[in-house]
Amino acid sequence: MQTVVVTDGKYRTSIAVVRALGRAGLQVVVTQTREDTRGEPPVFTSRYAAETHWLEGSVTDADYTDRLLALLRQYDRPVLFCVGAATLGAVSRRREEFARVCDFLIADPEVLDRLNDKAEVWSRCRALGIPVPEQYEREPDRYPVVIKPHCGEKLGLTAADRYTVAGNPAEYASCMTQMRQYDPEPLVQEKLEGEGVGVSLLLDRDGKLVSAICHRRVREYPISGGPSTCCESFYDEEMIGTACRLLVDFGFVGMAMVEFKAGRVLEVNPRIWGSFPLTACTDSPFALNYVRAAAGERVDYTPCDYRTGVRMRFLLNDTLAMFAYLGHGRFRAFGEGVADVFRAKEALTDREDPAPMRRYLRQNFFGK
Repeated sequence: MQTVVVTDGKYRTSIAVVRALGRAGLQVVVTQTREDTRGEPPVFTSRYAAETHWLEGSVTDADYTDRLLALLRQYDRPVLFCVGAATLGAVSRRREEFARVCDFLIADPEVLDRLNDKAEVWSRCRALGIPVPEQYEREPDRYPVVIKPHCGEKLGLTAADRYTVAGNPAEYASCMTQMRQYDPEPLVQEKLEGEGVGVSLLLDRDGKLVSAICHRRVREYPISGGPSTCCESFYDEEMIGTACRLLVDFGFVGMAMVEFKAGRVLEVNPRIWGSFPLTACTDSPFALNYVRAAAGERVDYTPCDYRTGVRMRFLLNDTLAMFAYLGHGRFRAFGEGVADVFRAKEALTDREDPAPMRRYLRQNFFGK
């Protein structure tokens, strides 16, 4: 039986990964560093987690990868599935050592750094003829604009702090001062209107497309542009082709989400993404295809191998978003949220595996 080691169990995304792989008959081992979470991660209670392991210390420790390598050596060439960006980067930097004991699909550190740099992605898109927002080298002559660092995640910023919006010259000056405390030369781009779209791809070690799934944002929190709290699956062959062309040009391997708005590329997240549970809700084989391709199996891409028109919501965050829309007088958005309580799938709820959701709610309401 193939063993898969899933890291960073504290992230709710890991629950969907563990369920998908466990249901496929794989032995799933889940890890979490003690110093990076309070209490036992909800995924540790999943019936599909064959084993759970605490790793001492934090993912920021210099010897974190040594501890992870020691665990991996206990199994017969497992597949490594990195959920956290910090773990992904750490493994990438020591990829040759990890490749001796396990299989994985992770890009070189230089590729990850370039894809995490929004300016680099913008320039590469321009060179490839892929539409991007207008970017200003000096004070813009049109507003509103978005001001953001080259890589907010690398700076440890929360999603809400990774950008700011300026609607006039006075706000621009203030926002530039705010962002320069993180990045001396922040990016300034036009603020695009319209729905946000994520095109998520899996590329094998030869850079060949293995899986893809598209989703559109329905609601987000904070409502000014935070992470998605409700999203809906759809299929767009052209957008998948564009995203794939961009990732291949970078020499990328593994999982990534290319974010679009108004038909233009905003950024690339070269890792597992927040709305990954949608793959489970839509019966996408994304997680299983990762394991198969990482283990060296040839996996041919099947277009639209998931259900479209499926809505998924994160109960707590989406409730906050709904009332934020109501507070801003956006009654239609609030009403749609109420309707989705009955028609959208809850990301973490599973009738056959109820324990993780119970633990998640208990931790959020009672801190334990």
